[in-house]
Amino acid sequence: MKWLSAENLVAISTALLGLAASFAAVWYERRVPRRKRIGYRVQMDTPIGSDSRHGHGQANVRLGLFNDLPDMSDATLVLLRIENDGAESIADTDYTSRNALHGLTAVFTDRTVRGVAVTQPEADAEHLMDHFAPAGGMSHTGNTIHLPRVPLNRGQHYKLLVLLTGGGVGCDVRVTGGLRDGAVVPNRSTTVDDKPPLFSKPARSITIMLTICVTALAGIIVVRQDVPPPIGCAKGGLTVIGSTAFAPVAEALSQRYESDCPGSSITVSAHGSNEGVRQLAETGDNSGHGSAALIALSDGPKPAGSPQLKEDRVAVSAFALVVNDRVPVRNLTVKQIRTIYQGGILNWKQLGGPDLPVLLVSRNADSGTRDLFRRRVLGGLGEPAFTSRDCQHKNSPGDTVIRCELDSTDEVLNTVAKLPGAIGYSELRAATSAKGLHTLRLDGRAPSIEAIGDSTYPFTDIEYAYTYGRPPTGSLAASFLDFLIRGGGQDVMRAHGQLPCYSPQGLERCRS
Repeated sequence: MKWLSAENLVAISTALLGLAASFAAVWYERRVPRRKRIGYRVQMDTPIGSDSRHGHGQANVRLGLFNDLPDMSDATLVLLRIENDGAESIADTDYTSRNALHGLTAVFTDRTVRGVAVTQPEADAEHLMDHFAPAGGMSHTGNTIHLPRVPLNRGQHYKLLVLLTGGGVGCDVRVTGGLRDGAVVPNRSTTVDDKPPLFSKPARSITIMLTICVTALAGIIVVRQDVPPPIGCAKGGLTVIGSTAFAPVAEALSQRYESDCPGSSITVSAHGSNEGVRQLAETGDNSGHGSAALIALSDGPKPAGSPQLKEDRVAVSAFALVVNDRVPVRNLTVKQIRTIYQGGILNWKQLGGPDLPVLLVSRNADSGTRDLFRRRVLGGLGEPAFTSRDCQHKNSPGDTVIRCELDSTDEVLNTVAKLPGAIGYSELRAATSAKGLHTLRLDGRAPSIEAIGDSTYPFTDIEYAYTYGRPPTGSLAASFLDFLIRGGGQDVMRAHGQLPCYSPQGLERCRS
């Protein structure tokens, strides 16, 4: 059976184990409702008198501390630890003794209590000592110590150092008392001051088994990598030209397709959206035998004309204005941006920034990003004339603004990052990963991938793929377009911050 695969078996086993753990937890809650617990244990029981009597086969140490006191010759010293080893804190009102002061009773069988000292608790529980003051009600008679109602947080403890006579070492020691929704029980520890474990053995075992199952399932999925290749893989060669802003995505798409479809070779050569569309039209017109093995990507629709070019809407892309980090301005209105590009603002101090000239770093006329910036942000107005070759000095003293033109997105970002006072524009993902510059909010709206889907951020547009006529069925161009628009290419585009047109949000945006 096809469903009976290794990863399915591990997944089913993990699910069953999780259900079993859940039922076990519910059963435990119903069958074992008591969560409050006080545990006690004897950490030391040693003779300190000169009498040779002892209990349970333990040799008398014969310290002889009370050689001159006959009634103390059989003295023993016991260290008793009392702690909250349950799952909840214990308040003084949780003790159910009828005596308003007493909470627990410690009984030392066959021995007589001669003196009691409470050892200092840990640093974060020094306040517990206040409960052992005379007003707290601690007392002892015969073989019994009456303990006060001591509130204990989870894991807190105190110790009693008890001087006894009469019985031998090892005589029974019991602590009793009532506890609302809880119990007082003896416990044990491997070492004197060990604390109870954070998780029980069943919890640790279940956690280990679940971890093993999940790790095995992840390992199987990673090793197998059963990702189906794109439908209709084709062999041969294809060239993708056009947008420099979309070029990193196109590179990733071509690498993914070549990996999934052996025998294919896809070259990305980006020189600008308009240049790509023009090159596609010229190549198709000159080929004389139908569609060429060429796809042009454009930031926004192609210019008017060239009806033989067929378009496919690929994705929605976001763009951003970027400013050198020496300019601390983070938000500008669209009106202020238009004023800057009309030459009305020549220094950043006019906008509350530093005394630095505004340097406009733009793209050349072949750029689809430049055309998009003109349409979406400048309201259809063009940018100022080209006035600088190095982006920081005017070509002529009579020029008002400093504006240069560059051939690619990378050149714009590198130049803006290098020149104090520089401002430019770029595809969003490339802008956010560049150092030495930051993106601007437009009318308070931050450029983000999330803003692509709801149309709140203006500097966005559709990425188009153009071919010269419809590529033949079964050709590499047709197969790559299908992969790009409807196949595995959608995952690649999402990873690069694009919103595929064939996604639920993208469909609505790409129709407009």
